[in-house]
Amino acid sequence: MSLLVLQAYLRLLHFHLYLVRGDFSALYERVRKSEVNKVAPIPDRVERICAAVDMACIWYWKEVLCLQRSAATACLLKRYGIAAQMVIGAQQHAVQKPTPGRSRRPRGQR
Repeated sequence: MSLLVLQAYLRLLHFHLYLVRGDFSALYERVRKSEVNKVAPIPDRVERICAAVDMACIWYWKEVLCLQRSAATACLLKRYGIAAQMVIGAQQHAVQKPTPGRSRRPRGQR
């Protein structure tokens, strides 16, 4: 299990560099182009990989972002023969307008 945790930690570091540069398309391409290895199936492999990523996130030196974690998990799953796909979604939030009749200035500046 410790080798998997180390591999997960290194993947988190690797994808952190993409996020620091703001290179989301390169991160996505890296995950998309990583190939699924031909490895003999092990019954609890998915659970072990997910547990290793969880442990690596606990020991990571800063808060792990969702995209970073997803990319690391997808690449590890592919490395160990599990066809994984990372899907990125976004939700548009409505912009709140100021309440009518209320000023944004402090009381002393009216």
